[in-house]
Amino acid sequence: MKAVQIEEYGDPEVLILREVPDPVAGEGQIVAAIHAASVNPIDWKTRAGIRKDASALPMILGCEFSGVVSQTGPGVNEFAMGDAVFGVASQTGDGTYAEAIAIDARLITRKPDRLSHVEAASLALVGLTALVSLEDTAKIKAGETILIQGGAGGVGGFAVQCAKNAGATVYATTSTRNLDYVHGLGADRVIDYTREDFTEVAPPCDVVFDTVGGSVQERSYLVLKPGGRLVYIARGSDGAAPPPDHVEMIRPRVDRDGAHMARISELVAGGAVTPPEITEFSMAQVAEAHNMSATGHVRGKIVLNMR
Repeated sequence: MKAVQIEEYGDPEVLILREVPDPVAGEGQIVAAIHAASVNPIDWKTRAGIRKDASALPMILGCEFSGVVSQTGPGVNEFAMGDAVFGVASQTGDGTYAEAIAIDARLITRKPDRLSHVEAASLALVGLTALVSLEDTAKIKAGETILIQGGAGGVGGFAVQCAKNAGATVYATTSTRNLDYVHGLGADRVIDYTREDFTEVAPPCDVVFDTVGGSVQERSYLVLKPGGRLVYIARGSDGAAPPPDHVEMIRPRVDRDGAHMARISELVAGGAVTPPEITEFSMAQVAEAHNMSATGHVRGKIVLNMR
């Protein structure tokens, strides 16, 4: 099969499209023929050596996919050949920039019929991250007010929809060009961070979900009510002061599992969540996709269409 590997860390030029051995389903695994795989910031950060594991080289990057089961291993009874599935691969082992992957059957679920493979791949990791952050960690509930930092990104956009579905009042920050996009996702008030200071515009909030990091994270304390929760997936500034005593600061643990994939399917089926805006590339254009992701200003998701 064809796959994109790296043999060393570096610029996008280290991404190599080549033939590699076909995967084989082991105990409790399926092999999926991958139709689409998303590109995420963790991918180019790993490729660039910001996150290193030299023992894993050569490495196939990528963590979320949508495809069709082509093989089932011993002990797998819930899936059969031909099933359309999607999910997030383990953080160890081969990734999803490939024509096929062997993956633990417990990490996947059936693809919603209403979604294309490209759309399903765009929702897997962002949906997992947003659900763990808001439903499991922040425990957002009806009547609360939340500020989502970075509402136009993949995780932020899913979070806007998830919070609205929970019955929260949603504020979100974004740039000027994305105001209409984020409002269309369901945000009650979209704050243009290039023209407005969110600390002066946002009301006292029960929750802040930070996907941006840096100084934005420290300034987010200013809009939290006593007892408020700051849930973050991006790093704050180096040497930043600890959070004030009146707020709780929590980094969610985003483990891979099929239960959250099923929850994404449930939200999609009920119309609570729709796919983000998607920019498609072919597997041969993976370097271009990494360059776009590295800008940090992607609206929605980047997806490699393998077919």
